[in-house]
Amino acid sequence: MKVFKFGGASVKDASGVKNLIRVLETTGYKDTLVVVSAMGKTTNALENIIETYFDNKQSLNQQLLRLKEFHLKIVEELFEDKAAKLIQVVHDYFDELKIFFKNNKGPNYSFVYDQVVSYGELLSTTIIYHYFELKGWKSFWLDARDCIKTDDYYRSANLNWDQTQTFIKSEAKGHQLIITQGFIGSNSNNFTTTLGREGSDYSAAIFAYALNAESVTIWKDVPGVLNGDPRVFNNTELLHQISYREAIELAFYGASVIHPKTLQPLQRKEIPLYVKSFENPKGVGTSVSKGKTLDPLIPCYIVKKGQVLLRLSSIDFSFIVEENISYIFGLLHEYQMPVELIQNSAISFSVCVNNKYMRLDELVLVLRSRFNVEVKENVDLFTIRHFNQNALKSILNNGKKILLEQRTEETAQFVLA
Repeated sequence: MKVFKFGGASVKDASGVKNLIRVLETTGYKDTLVVVSAMGKTTNALENIIETYFDNKQSLNQQLLRLKEFHLKIVEELFEDKAAKLIQVVHDYFDELKIFFKNNKGPNYSFVYDQVVSYGELLSTTIIYHYFELKGWKSFWLDARDCIKTDDYYRSANLNWDQTQTFIKSEAKGHQLIITQGFIGSNSNNFTTTLGREGSDYSAAIFAYALNAESVTIWKDVPGVLNGDPRVFNNTELLHQISYREAIELAFYGASVIHPKTLQPLQRKEIPLYVKSFENPKGVGTSVSKGKTLDPLIPCYIVKKGQVLLRLSSIDFSFIVEENISYIFGLLHEYQMPVELIQNSAISFSVCVNNKYMRLDELVLVLRSRFNVEVKENVDLFTIRHFNQNALKSILNNGKKILLEQRTEETAQFVLA
């Protein structure tokens, strides 16, 4: 079996769904499991709806109606005079959401997030499944929550691999074309959980691992993995081959094309990952597999914007030694601050962090009880893998101030403001 993953950009409207069909017709869809994300910007819309719900704003029903109309428009364009049955299904999903908002009494944001945001994937896969039926394709709609079993860490749940593999093998048995959701799972109490933002790639890898798939293909709006984000860097080039190890390095530093968790299960079973354009399914794309580290071997550029640089120094000019560093990392973990870059000297410690959970003020308050703390917000972290002098010049001569610089044999990193 092969596993295909289609992201939200590939199914953002009725034309996108029709193009998904064309991709499957071009590549063949026998023995294929299709993982699909929410349509277009649905996840963002649902996140806004959650914010509205917690703020007790009066526009909740209006926002739900707009999102429902977005999906109904896609249904009507795809099914025309045969849309009635599916229109009712869409109405039912949104009725379920309204009931949840009405009945929920808990203040746990992350719990609410997972219960609500998951409807994006449920809607997209339901619409596409019915479109398969309209085309005369026999397929099986698989609820990923029946297979992907996790703990209770809402918004970034950890997988129970043993249970998940057992359920996937059982549910997928005997089906030649399966459509299921990315990003979502469930815990032991059958409440919906999610695997972290952009976790649909990870879902595809999980299914591939459990089914010993021959390959995973991620269909995107780019020709493959480029050596930089074309929205940020000029003259980007297509990478034809990346080794598993190099892809994991790139993902660790923040390359957004491949989700970091996706690569590890694929590497364990040496399942090749292909990244291709849904606009050109016959294109070469990028292969992530055993083989050359990088082909072509050129600098790769990664940027993480909106980071925070913390500079700590000892109040009494004592050394920053193991005890201090252990204490600092304990706090970074406690306050959910992903660490992007660290650097220390005898009496100072610098760390670039991602304030994704908005707990910076709490952390700084505690740190100031033991250290002098300087905070620089909204800084950019640039990383260059396989750098050369021309690559360094492109960063050093861009007019921004360098706050921190670190180099190893293969990687150069800069914090810029």
